[in-house]
Amino acid sequence: MDELPYTIDDLKNAVLQRKILWTEHSYEKMLERQIRRREVLECILNGEIIEEYFSDKPSPSCLIFGITANARNMHVCCAYSDDMVYIITAYEPNLFKWNNDFKTRRRSD
Repeated sequence: MDELPYTIDDLKNAVLQRKILWTEHSYEKMLERQIRRREVLECILNGEIIEEYFSDKPSPSCLIFGITANARNMHVCCAYSDDMVYIITAYEPNLFKWNNDFKTRRRSD
């Protein structure tokens, strides 16, 4: 399988239609990291898929990079199934693991 069974547009449409399921893990991590739901949704609506995880179960997931209205760099891991977007986690990428564009991982040599 070389591509996800959904596109960034599918994710954006689900967000616009409020077809969103937040995992308990996502709530815990967002609270811990002081990330608001609005910021997660802004990331998806303004973002792009930067990594794809085809083997994730029960549905393939992806990592989105986006910038919030407050210029906060954000990564959101989510999946899409049955016209719903499933929010798995969200965090601010750091330069220890990511290059300056926050879209490509640093190589660990």
